[in-house]
Amino acid sequence: MTNFSNGVHVLMIPFPASGHIFPLMDLAHQILLRGLTVTIMVTPKNLHYLNSLLSLHSSSNLQTLVLPFPSHSSIPHGVENMQDVDISFVPDFAAALTSRLGVPNVCFVVTNAHAVSSWWVNDLDSMPDCYRKLHLGCIQSWGLLFNSFNEIDNQKLKLIKEELTEHDRLWAVGPLLPIKGRLSSIGEEQYQVMSWLDSCKKVDKSVVYVAFGTQITLTKQQMEAVASALEESMVRFIWVVKEPMKGLGIVDDDDRNVVPPGFEDRVAERGVVIKGWAPQLAILGHPAVGSYLTHCGWNSALEGIFSGVLLLAWPMQADHFHNTALLVDELGVAVRVCEGLESVPDVSKLARTLSGSLTMNMPERIRTKKLRKTALDSITEGGSSYKALDGFVEQLSSLSNREEK
Repeated sequence: MTNFSNGVHVLMIPFPASGHIFPLMDLAHQILLRGLTVTIMVTPKNLHYLNSLLSLHSSSNLQTLVLPFPSHSSIPHGVENMQDVDISFVPDFAAALTSRLGVPNVCFVVTNAHAVSSWWVNDLDSMPDCYRKLHLGCIQSWGLLFNSFNEIDNQKLKLIKEELTEHDRLWAVGPLLPIKGRLSSIGEEQYQVMSWLDSCKKVDKSVVYVAFGTQITLTKQQMEAVASALEESMVRFIWVVKEPMKGLGIVDDDDRNVVPPGFEDRVAERGVVIKGWAPQLAILGHPAVGSYLTHCGWNSALEGIFSGVLLLAWPMQADHFHNTALLVDELGVAVRVCEGLESVPDVSKLARTLSGSLTMNMPERIRTKKLRKTALDSITEGGSSYKALDGFVEQLSSLSNREEK
């Protein structure tokens, strides 16, 4: 790996949501390995997300700048992460954290170019003004990095380049592999889950993993439908249920993400319900897990593809719909099972999909295996994303050299 060390110092300001923080830490790791110095600005309640990265690098190359979360009239006091509020707070968080620093800024896009090109090329004028300003700010940045790879995004990346009238500084550097140590915080309850998976290893790919990310909470009707489908399907499963966002602007707080009474007792012999955080990377990477019912956020989708599991897509908001269109309609590596934030899936149909998803000869599963190899090839030395990241760091270095002259 080329070392570009020449005094370049990068300040990283992560958007305060785990789906943004984790991939930015993975990017920071790759930049540090190439010899640059990095400082990460973070608020106190988000500092723990950096633990794994801090353990891997010297303090002479990696520093933190811990600052109080800026006050904002629309954000409840004490909230520092998007997992505690719904998606409508995105513009408020961005407004609280951004300012004009007078230095070249790079926008790190944590999703793929298919989603972004649709927003920028087709939907920008129809966006609410607050979101439109966010995307315009990204377009007007000195450069853009995407957590995606040319082999699936080349045409859409070209479309976005056409929108960048001032420059062509755009790099596809993904999919960024999670840094080592991300699983070090697994507690006793999580180890029990991994032990349970070990007990299922007699038949590989025999467990369905169900999780909808850190942002989604399900209605009572949706929870009942998922529970009934899992029960009717007779599959082994792990279902991660996010803690409800109590009192922070969510309608019918008490009814959301509540597991139906008696469900856990009835399925205790073949299923596990985790309430709160789960070691998703470890679960998906376990050989017993065969499919993943997901909201199809880009990070979750990449983790599923890397793990070689079949994605069962239920897109709900934001980039989920574009990700699903890419993975289901264009690449054929996922199965669409439902669509919409308030939609309630048909129980019998979902049950059949869950049981059928563990079939080993499904064409989607075979294509997933091929896509996994393509993704891994792109980030190994000589691959498209590996070379793009080298090119990005090299250009930062040349920028620093010009300023010194």
